[in-house]
Formats: sequence, C-alpha cells, structure tokens
Amino acid sequence: MINRIKNMLSSGPASEPEAERERIQVATCVLLLEMAFADEEFHAMEDQLIRDLLQDKFHLSEESVAELIELSRRERKESLDTYTFAREINDNFTREEKMELMESLWRIVYADGVLDKYEDYLVRKLANLLRLSHREMIGAKVKVLEEVRER
Repeated sequence: MINRIKNMLSSGPASEPEAERERIQVATCVLLLEMAFADEEFHAMEDQLIRDLLQDKFHLSEESVAELIELSRRERKESLDTYTFAREINDNFTREEKMELMESLWRIVYADGVLDKYEDYLVRKLANLLRLSHREMIGAKVKVLEEVRER
C-alpha cells in the first residue's frame, strides 16, 4: 500500500479511481495529524481517535491505517502548507463530507478537553481552506461540545 501511495503522490493527476481514493485518504489523514500536532503535544488519545476516524471513514484495516498514518506523517513533514491537502478534499468531498471532517477536527481539538490557541487558529484556517462558513464551523464545534458533555 505504501508504495502505491508514494507513486500516486509523486505522479500527476490520478488516472485511476484507486489512486484518487488513496490521495483523498492521505489528504484527510494529514489534516487530522496537523490538528493533533497543533498544540505541539500528540496524546495517545488523539492517536487512537485518528485511527478510529480513518478506519470508520475509509473502511480500512488496522494495518492499512498504520501504513496510511506513517506515510501521511512523512507527507506532512515534507509539505510547506496545508493548502494542497485541503484542495484535494475540496475537489473530492461533498459539503456534508467536509462537515464530517470539520467535526472530526473538533473531536481532536477536544480530545484532551482543552482548546489551545494554536488549535483554535488552525481549525479556523482549515475551515476557510475547506470553504466552510464561520456558521458551519461553529455548528460543528457545538455538535462536538454537546457530544463531549454527554460523556
């Protein structure tokens, strides 16, 4: 799987549905990792949350999720910004899917129970890059906070 994803990322536009699906998976994973690292503390609960989110969203095995995270960490490290990954999401996700991703980003923010100023900045930036309105971003936040309170 890793070799396929590497080839897909280094090539031009995806010509196969499989390659496009893998690009979307990497883009999603990078954005989730970016949020998890925003406060410069990567907690075990954030790691598990990301694994669960990827497994549920893309119906991947634990092994495939581990490979995807490994590759996405490298892509994140080599990337200059999040625009490329957000563009991939915009090109392939419906508004509803982007809202689900925004909710996932808020879940990562509140995994440790604290909204850090860097997380706050990043979630707003990503909402903008994903072409979501302020109202949609806040709606996702409120939904996640209600889930947190119910626990």
